[in-house]
Amino acid sequence: QVVLVESGGGLVQAGDSLRLSCAASGRAFSTYAVGWFRQAPGKEREFVAAISWSSGRTSYPDVVEGRFTISRDNTKNTVYLQANSLKPEDTAVYYCAARFSYYSGITYTRSQDYDVWGQGTQVTVSA
Repeated sequence: QVVLVESGGGLVQAGDSLRLSCAASGRAFSTYAVGWFRQAPGKEREFVAAISWSSGRTSYPDVVEGRFTISRDNTKNTVYLQANSLKPEDTAVYYCAARFSYYSGITYTRSQDYDVWGQGTQVTVSA
């Protein structure tokens, strides 16, 4: 069983950067695809980024494309989300999620595709 713990959130100003981390326990994490999602108050959970377990493929929605970068270090069982040029509308609780995948090059962009979730980390961007 994989357990995920996010960190790195905080209060920043518009235009600043943050790097979120998702640390995983479990020896099989290198075969898990990972995604980042976010949820703002009163809004539905939103897809932010995804990475395949081989790191060969990544996916982003248009709203963060070019500003956010997902990466992973399987030797450290950690996935990162580098968020640059942050905007007030990026304010949300950010969650990482993981699922086992037989396929090394597949990314998953729907929350229902994942069965392991972290507790979330708050990101607040002031104008």
